[in-house]
Amino acid sequence: MLKTPEVVRWEYADQLGRSSEQALAAFQDQLDWMRTAQSDYEIALPLHEIYSFAKGLGYWNGLPLQARHAQMDHLIALCDALYPSLRIYLFDAHRVYSSPVTVFGAQLAAVYLGRHYIVFREPARVQSIVQHFDGLVRDARIEARAVSAHLARLQRGMDQ
Repeated sequence: MLKTPEVVRWEYADQLGRSSEQALAAFQDQLDWMRTAQSDYEIALPLHEIYSFAKGLGYWNGLPLQARHAQMDHLIALCDALYPSLRIYLFDAHRVYSSPVTVFGAQLAAVYLGRHYIVFREPARVQSIVQHFDGLVRDARIEARAVSAHLARLQRGMDQ
């Protein structure tokens, strides 16, 4: 929901199943909901993933520099415009690992496995995932208020 159309098209170019246009429509719906809803969104990402994106390394190898710059501009703008409703935290994966997780209040939590999700509804399991996510937030090396500035610093170094 935070990605530019160009990044989504690049990511979905070789995917089976969902088309990039379907993904873009879903992401746009989510972003529209985020802008109008009375909900807060907290996202915790590994620092190395943002760095790899900025440098075009690993998974992001082959994504053009112009597309990465546009994505960074977009993410910085969203962080600035939607904070504090949108809070992004960057954690050090050398200290703590996390699979991608999504928590929907106290009723539902999902763990992403790649092509599938494992969804938990049992309160104790949901609470365990909530506590894990809270730990990522507590251990974040870059707090939500500082993410925009961190992204801008990374972006300045992208051309080097």
